[in-house]
Amino acid sequence: MPRRHDHDAAGDPEILAAKAELRDEAWAAIRAAGATRFPGPENRIPNFVGAEAAAELLRGTEAWARAATLKANPDSPQLPVRQRALEDGKTVFMAVPRLAQPEPFFLLDPELLDVRPRQAASIKGASIHGRPVDVAELDPVDLVVTGCVAVDESGARLGKGGGFSDLEHAIAHEAGLIGPRTIIATTVHEAQVLDPGRIPMTSHDVRLDLIVTPERVIRCRTGRRTHQPGIRWDELSDEKVASIPLLGRLRDVRG
Repeated sequence: MPRRHDHDAAGDPEILAAKAELRDEAWAAIRAAGATRFPGPENRIPNFVGAEAAAELLRGTEAWARAATLKANPDSPQLPVRQRALEDGKTVFMAVPRLAQPEPFFLLDPELLDVRPRQAASIKGASIHGRPVDVAELDPVDLVVTGCVAVDESGARLGKGGGFSDLEHAIAHEAGLIGPRTIIATTVHEAQVLDPGRIPMTSHDVRLDLIVTPERVIRCRTGRRTHQPGIRWDELSDEKVASIPLLGRLRDVRG
């Protein structure tokens, strides 16, 4: 069995255990709904039947229309979102899986692509047709699309436990690329939407502004964010820092 993404997570053990239990519940719920796609939901951001319909609904929002630059997670259920962003002429910054490369983002400029957006929007396609870039080369981001295992209508989200989404957000915030007016969105299946209050949130967890399922757009009543989380160095293990070259460089600069 592959190692869980939350194996090196730091924080309150009770909160970590509660989050792990909710992940298992969400993965089981999407299976029970008959909405799973290869390779199955467990231990990942689950790909789901209807991901294209959710992407189309997101495409119809005002937040989408206003966005010129989008930062997106690399997971399969958000591939239709990345594809449509490129089709609509938006610049896409896509995170390298697990931020594992010295240049941890792929820049996808629709004006420079010589393949179809669908091909460039996949992980393999982005690694071939995108340009690896460091944080210093990113532009300010209008819309962030993040992958989720579970969400609720208040904007609480649950990732797969590795903390990479929150790290991306914290790094981009410290670089001035994300601010209090940047819209944070996700696409999920209805089975991933939990009752409000069930997902435990800590002070550094990123909340959502928009949740889009194949059936509806949920505008979360979170209010404008007055605090944006920075990197919580005390919650990063040496193993985590060693696995992400960018973190190692930032820590060296920080001293």
